[in-house]
Amino acid sequence: MPKKKNILDFAFDLQLFANQSTYSFTDVTATISHPNYGSYSIQGEGIGDMTITKATDRSVHDVAADGSIMTSKIAGNNGSVAINAQQTSSLHEFLQGMFNYLWQADTSEWAQISCTIEAPKMGKSFYCTGGAFIKEPDEPFQSQGQRVAWTLLFADIQRIQLTGTH
Repeated sequence: MPKKKNILDFAFDLQLFANQSTYSFTDVTATISHPNYGSYSIQGEGIGDMTITKATDRSVHDVAADGSIMTSKIAGNNGSVAINAQQTSSLHEFLQGMFNYLWQADTSEWAQISCTIEAPKMGKSFYCTGGAFIKEPDEPFQSQGQRVAWTLLFADIQRIQLTGTH
């Protein structure tokens, strides 16, 4: 016969869940846009995952002949956003259409892609500007549908921490 719990046992059980948090990719939204092509909003549809990567190291060391170290603080917010889209999704179709448009357009349009990524429940927003495609993605053909990896370079990626979060 199971042991009866008293009120202190329940209080202890509740403490186990006090530091619990929940993440859902469906809480993340993104919008990719170009002033002459249009925009596409993402909220989980047709996307497998998305990764924001900063490219610039913020510190470097210079070592003198006597072993003295000079640390340099380096500015720069450039980086990339990698988007893995289902190969039959409207997101993949939009990105392919944008690539095709920009490849044929005037060179001045090439690096005008912008992207906003928001995760309000985590208190994060990213604003990316000056974007351009690295290349057309590899196209998988298999017995099972796959994801297509699109990577865009951005001249500026600003991470905004929303109020009331860490």
